[in-house]
Amino acid sequence: QVQLVESGGGLVQAGDSLRLSCTASRRTFSTSAMGWFRQAPGKERVFVAAISGDALTTYYDHSVKGRFTISRDNAKSTVYLQMNSLKPEDTTVYFCAAGPRASMSQIDYWGQGTQVTVSS
Repeated sequence: QVQLVESGGGLVQAGDSLRLSCTASRRTFSTSAMGWFRQAPGKERVFVAAISGDALTTYYDHSVKGRFTISRDNAKSTVYLQMNSLKPEDTTVYFCAAGPRASMSQIDYWGQGTQVTVSS
C-alpha cells in the first residue's frame, strides 16, 4: 500500500502563487507516474497535470497550461505543482495521484486532497 500526502493548499488572492506538494511513502516512487487532479463539489474529478517517473514527459490540461508547472524530486519521493497567476476558478480541492503511465489512464493511488481557495 502506498500513501500519498498532499500539502501546500490555502487561501490566496487572484494573481498569487501556491506550490502544492505530494509525498509518497513508497521507495520505488521513481517508477510511478504522478499526477494532479482537482474536484469541485458535485462535479467529477478532472485532470490537471501529470509527469512521468523520469520527469522527461509532462502533460497539462489546457486550462492551466502556462500557469501551472508539475515537477518531481525522486530523492524526496515528492511531486510538486507550482501554481502561478491563480484565478478564482482554480478554487477547489486538489488531489495527488500515482499510476503506471503519465497519461493517468490508470490510477493506483490517490491522496486525501488539499483545498485551494482563490479570492477575487
